[in-house]
Amino acid sequence: MSTIETVNPKRALVWRVGTRTLTCGPRTLVMGALNVTPDSFSDGGRFLDPEAAVARGIEMAQEGADIIDVGGESTRPGSEPVPEPEECDRVVPVVKRLSVEIDIPISIDTRKTGVAHAALEAGATMVNDTAAGRAPGIFDVVREAGAGMVLMHMRGDPKTMQQQTRYDDVLAEVGRFLEDRVSAAEAAGVERDRLAVDPGLGFAKTPQQNFLLMRHVRALERIGCPVVVGPSRKSFIGLVLDAEVDDRMEGTAGAVAWLAGHGAHIVRVHDVREMVRVVKVVDAIRTADDASTR
Repeated sequence: MSTIETVNPKRALVWRVGTRTLTCGPRTLVMGALNVTPDSFSDGGRFLDPEAAVARGIEMAQEGADIIDVGGESTRPGSEPVPEPEECDRVVPVVKRLSVEIDIPISIDTRKTGVAHAALEAGATMVNDTAAGRAPGIFDVVREAGAGMVLMHMRGDPKTMQQQTRYDDVLAEVGRFLEDRVSAAEAAGVERDRLAVDPGLGFAKTPQQNFLLMRHVRALERIGCPVVVGPSRKSFIGLVLDAEVDDRMEGTAGAVAWLAGHGAHIVRVHDVREMVRVVKVVDAIRTADDASTR
C-alpha cells in the first residue's frame, strides 16, 4: 500500500463574469491589482496617469494575469474617501482602454454604486467590492449588467476599520458575514455562480487574525463560492520580515504559495509575473497524480 499522503483538492467552481466563465480550482487564478490612485500603500502615484495605468494593465496581462482589478480609491488603513466623480474620472478611461486592449476580464475595485455602474458600462465585467454590497443599489447594478462580484469582509470603513478588530471568533464571524452577504446578493437577484468571497486580509484585522484566516482559508469553501485572497505586500508581511512595502516580495510569495495550496481559488497581487510563477509550481505539486509514482 502506498504511504503517500494526498492533499485535499481545491473544490472546482465556476465563476461567471459577464459572458465569460472562469473555472476556479484546477488552476489558481491571479488577479493583478492596478491602483489608479495617488496614495495606495503599495504603489501610490505610479499609475495615476491613465497612460501609465493602461501600459501596466497590458503588461500584467502579458505576465499571465487572469484578471485585472482597477481601483481609483485607496483602502489602506486610515485613508480618506474619494468623491464619486473623482473616482470615476480616474478609473473609467483606464477600464475603457483595457477592455479593448486585452482579452481578459477587467474588474472594478470600488464600494460605490455609481462607480461600479460607470465602470461596467465602460467594459468591466466584475465588481470587487470591499464593502460587500452594502452600498444602496449596487447589487441591482451587478445583476442588470450580468457581472461577477467579489464580496469582501470589512468592518467600518478604511478610516475606522483598525479600531474594530475585536472578535470572539474571527474565523466564524468572517465566515458568517460572507455567507450573509452572499444571501443578500442572491435575494437581490444576483446568481450565486456570479459571486466570489474574500476574507479581507488587513481590513479590520490584527496581524495574528490575518495569519489565522490564511491558515484556515479552506474553511471558506463551505460557502460554495470561489475564494479570493489578497495578501500582497501587506503590513503583516512587513511585520514578520521587518521590511518596508517595496521589500516584501519573498514574504508575499510565501503567503501566495500557502494560500494556493490550501484552498484559495484566486490570489490578488501586485507582482504578477513573480506570483504567476509561484502558483504554477504550487499547482503542479498540488495536482500531481499519485499514479505517476508507481
